[in-house]
Amino acid sequence: MSDPVSEQISQLIAEHRVVLFMKGNRTFPQCGFSATVVDVLKRHGADYHAVNVLADQGLREGIKVFSSWPTIPQLYIDGEFVGGCDIVRELDESGELAQKLAAGAPA
Repeated sequence: MSDPVSEQISQLIAEHRVVLFMKGNRTFPQCGFSATVVDVLKRHGADYHAVNVLADQGLREGIKVFSSWPTIPQLYIDGEFVGGCDIVRELDESGELAQKLAAGAPA
């Protein structure tokens, strides 16, 4: 997929180590699933870039195609698609999320 939306998504993922595509923003999530992921990242003290997909319908649909994942939120770490709310919760509970967040973090 080489269209402007895909290029925009690729650029965001390349520019930011941790990117959360979500509904709303980190201070006012507009769905429970996005709020859950924000809370998990907050507990980890993660530095992340939040992208409000509600502000751009093309981006909202484009991220689903880009990742081949049908739902929002979507978390990317180090350019890799991690998953949505349920997967982020599972990775948090297993300790894998903390490892992923720490792996590429600056010392």
